[in-house]
Amino acid sequence: MRLLIDENIPLISVEQLRRKGHDVLAIGEIASGTLDEDIMQLAEKEGRILLTIDKDFGELAYNSAFQLSCGIILFRIPLRSADYVASVIAKVLDSKYDWSGHFAVVEPNRIRFREL
Repeated sequence: MRLLIDENIPLISVEQLRRKGHDVLAIGEIASGTLDEDIMQLAEKEGRILLTIDKDFGELAYNSAFQLSCGIILFRIPLRSADYVASVIAKVLDSKYDWSGHFAVVEPNRIRFREL
């Protein structure tokens, strides 16, 4: 899966996803401090699913001037540790494969989907 990881996701998650064979581009590694709008446009341009814990992406996705097809996954989970976040992300990505074109909110006991 082609993923774009926002810089607020722990790097251990990036490493774990790469070990699982995902094509991962991490904002924290390539362009720390990039504006959310630019991150979203990069995900769209490169056909990547955006993973974030930043709630602002929901508003940006639905108020965007252009049609999005990339897919955004917002994790609203307890940030207990980097290992915990990494394990939740890995489980979630293994559980579903049609993230493209959707805005998904991952909470401890459910995943909500909406079309973009």
